[in-house]
Amino acid sequence: MKCRIAIWAAVGFLVASGWAIYFLVVSKSHPIEPTVSTLVRLTCPIAIVGSHYLVSLYSALFANIATYALVGLVVETLRRQLDHSKLSYDSSLRKP
Repeated sequence: MKCRIAIWAAVGFLVASGWAIYFLVVSKSHPIEPTVSTLVRLTCPIAIVGSHYLVSLYSALFANIATYALVGLVVETLRRQLDHSKLSYDSSLRKP
């Protein structure tokens, strides 16, 4: 389970890094499209705070890693609970 949560955190790092590279490459003269803005806020929640306050790149990366690790912890915990309940249900059906 620790490995899966680490994978979630790595994905969070890659997503935030991808957005950072995108915004470094994109021209400053063009406004951000609403679709891009929505995608950024969905995949990098610290961007919501960043639209009102100054957020450094390192804090945005760390916040996204922490957010994805927390989401991964919740998802993996729920997944294990559901797998455990399926196993106990299947074993109860097999008993005569």
